[in-house]
Amino acid sequence: MRECAGARGHACPRRVVVPGRSAGGRCEECARLDRAHSVAADRVADDPRPYRVYLAWFGPGLVKVGITAVERGPARLLEQGAVCFSWLGAGPLMAARRTEELLRAALRVPDRIPYAQKRAVRAALPETEGERAEEIGAVYARAVELGGWPESLERAPFRPVDHVRAFGLAGAPAAVGEVGELVPGGALDGELVAAAGPDLHLAAPGGVVVLDTRLIRGWPLMPVVGGEPGFPVRHFEAGADHRQDGLF
Repeated sequence: MRECAGARGHACPRRVVVPGRSAGGRCEECARLDRAHSVAADRVADDPRPYRVYLAWFGPGLVKVGITAVERGPARLLEQGAVCFSWLGAGPLMAARRTEELLRAALRVPDRIPYAQKRAVRAALPETEGERAEEIGAVYARAVELGGWPESLERAPFRPVDHVRAFGLAGAPAAVGEVGELVPGGALDGELVAAAGPDLHLAAPGGVVVLDTRLIRGWPLMPVVGGEPGFPVRHFEAGADHRQDGLF
C-alpha cells in the first residue's frame, strides 16, 4: 500500500492512500501545502533573490522556457532532465516572470513539458552537441528580437550547455518504454545505464525501461527476490511525433 508522503518535512496527518500512477505521491491537501510557497507555482512574488530565465531542449521538437534562482546554477535543468539549455538573462523575480510570459505569448514556447514526452524523444536524440543546440538557438534568436523585455533583466549571450554525457546517455541503448506505475508485490531488476532528471534508465531483460523515481515516494521497498511479477510498462510508439504545434 502506498501512503501519502506528506509535505514540507511533515507526515500526512491522515495517512491517505495515493494511487500508484501519481508522480507527486501526495494527497490533495498535502500537495497544496507543498506548493504553498512555490515560486514555480506562482505562489511567491516578493522573493528578493535574482533569477535567471532559460531555454531548455529535451529532444526533437521539445523546447521550453523557465526560470530558476541564480544561486542554484544549472541544478534546475538537471532536475528536469534538460538535454541542452542556454540562459536568456538574469534579474529580479518579477522581471524574469515577465520575460518568461513574453516568450510564452509571442513565440508560443511552453513553460512545462510532460515527462512522458521527454522520455519518448530521448530515444531519438541527434548525435552531436551542435545538432542538439539548433532548436534552442533558433528560439533564442527570435526571442532577442522581441520588444517588451523588462529593463531590469540583463540579457545573456547564447551559450548552449549539453547534458548528454552528464546523464550517461552518450552511447546508451535507447529505452523501449516506461514503468507506468508501481504495484504491491511488483519488482524491477535491471542495470542502471543512464539517469536524466528523476528518470532511471534500467537495462532489463526485455530492453531498457525508464523508471520515474517520483513513483517510488510513499512505497515500502525491499530487496528483489526472484519470482515476483513485474510492473506495468508502457512502450514508446515508434516514430511518434512529439513536436509542439506552432513553435517555429
